[in-house]
Amino acid sequence: MIPVSAGVPAEIAVPAVPEDDRLWVQQAPDVWFRPLMLNTITGQWCNLLKVTRSGIVSRHRHPSAVFGYVIKGKWQYDEHDWVAETGSFVYEPPGEIHTLRVPEDCTEMITFFNISGAMIYVDDDGNQIGYEDTFTKIQLCRDHYGANGLGADYVDQFIR
Repeated sequence: MIPVSAGVPAEIAVPAVPEDDRLWVQQAPDVWFRPLMLNTITGQWCNLLKVTRSGIVSRHRHPSAVFGYVIKGKWQYDEHDWVAETGSFVYEPPGEIHTLRVPEDCTEMITFFNISGAMIYVDDDGNQIGYEDTFTKIQLCRDHYGANGLGADYVDQFIR
């Protein structure tokens, strides 16, 4: 018999798309994320991204690969000719700069993303203008949940 390792973090099993809208954390106008797992050891995070407007969401790059699965709606990168629609799997190679856009005919997009490292926001010349990582996500959640009645420690269930 193989013994269970000591100190193994608990599993997470939650509805991905929540019934309670307070779980969505706003990160920009009409742009929210729903944390699913925030790993402070590896820097990985898994979340849903929800956008309820058309147009550019962000121009960014990642130092590590990103994996996505479109749950609802559609989106695209201005730098490519494909459109990620409901049911699409997306692989993003590390280092590429891309501009996420929700097309005019889409009123809501929800995509699951598995990200390691950081999301580095860049301007049109490729200069860094901001970033997100596991730790900035945790702080956004603490501020949001603390203000909406769930409590700042609500996010702790997602931290590994």
